[in-house]
Amino acid sequence: MSDYFGKDTPKLGFGLMRLPRKGLGTDVEQVKQMVDLFMDAGFTYFDTAFIYTGSEKTIRKALVERYPRDSYTLATKINAFLLAPTEKAAKNQFYTSLERTGAGYFDYYLLHSLKRDNYKKYEKFHLWDFVKEQKEKETIKHVGFSYHDDPELLDQLLSEHPEVDFIQLQINYADWENPSVSSRANYEMARKHGKSIVVMEPVKGGTLANPPKEIEQLFKSYNPNASCASWAIRFVASLDGIITVLSGMSNIEQMKDNISYMKDFKPLNEEEQKIIQEAQRMLGRSSTVQCTSCHYCTDGCPRQIAIPDIFAAMNKQLGNGQREEAVKGYQKAIATGGKASDCIECHKCENACPQHLPITKHLKQAKDLFE
Repeated sequence: MSDYFGKDTPKLGFGLMRLPRKGLGTDVEQVKQMVDLFMDAGFTYFDTAFIYTGSEKTIRKALVERYPRDSYTLATKINAFLLAPTEKAAKNQFYTSLERTGAGYFDYYLLHSLKRDNYKKYEKFHLWDFVKEQKEKETIKHVGFSYHDDPELLDQLLSEHPEVDFIQLQINYADWENPSVSSRANYEMARKHGKSIVVMEPVKGGTLANPPKEIEQLFKSYNPNASCASWAIRFVASLDGIITVLSGMSNIEQMKDNISYMKDFKPLNEEEQKIIQEAQRMLGRSSTVQCTSCHYCTDGCPRQIAIPDIFAAMNKQLGNGQREEAVKGYQKAIATGGKASDCIECHKCENACPQHLPITKHLKQAKDLFE
């Protein structure tokens, strides 16, 4: 199978969704340091989106205004189901992104988070034709889409739109056989259509950087110096057809850790693959909430419940037995918003969740744990 992109593309991408914070905004100076470390190590791929608050403006200051345009590749996304009440508003996202980033053009441009309950809106707003027109104008170099649904719909979309250059998929060892995410099935479907892949959520929003204790012990017994995050990222980077693996790095320490094992990337060996398989079996017995902290669920919550933060607190107890830290995490999560028991079961959160989580059920569990 021939890939659209070359095999020598660096395998680590800088996801700009979870940038370091300072006060009420982004810590731009720390992002500049992270960008410098990333570029100095030979990596070039940066991924943002119109709906990532402050991200596009930050990358202008930290990257675009400080490096030659041909020295990096920049990806962003257009979203038809959030902040896009009309076709004009959706298309204006592209021009706003150009203005915010000052990049002049985008190397990679994606239709954002396609799934069954929104993909027809991209058609209704003629966004497939719009991005094709922008590619013809060379304001977009490569067109793709990010995806959160089943392999049957993916097969349909790739059959209807063979012109796409690549696809962005959620792939990680925890979701490899998860029926609600379908990492393996979607990966195989993309490869069946000859598409190269950008990987998102390789560490499940940080969850796999701090897995249940038995999995951490499994990894450390083989290589005590390797971080748990390194196992997750190397797992997906070892797959065929991968353009780059996005890591949503939030501080300099995470950047340095990722660079340490990805600068001279080595695919998982046979023994390491078997260890990952054992970790997958262990996760099949895990009771943790498989939330990636994307925060799509919080935008429309009428009770302003900090759902991902509550789930993170739950997981401290369910995954690692850290009751005291879990209680502290829950108190912090409800300090400025609703409690788990405040949920009115409107299900807006579940309709927005890319992971298809039964959020209301988990909030009831949180109520039982903490209230």
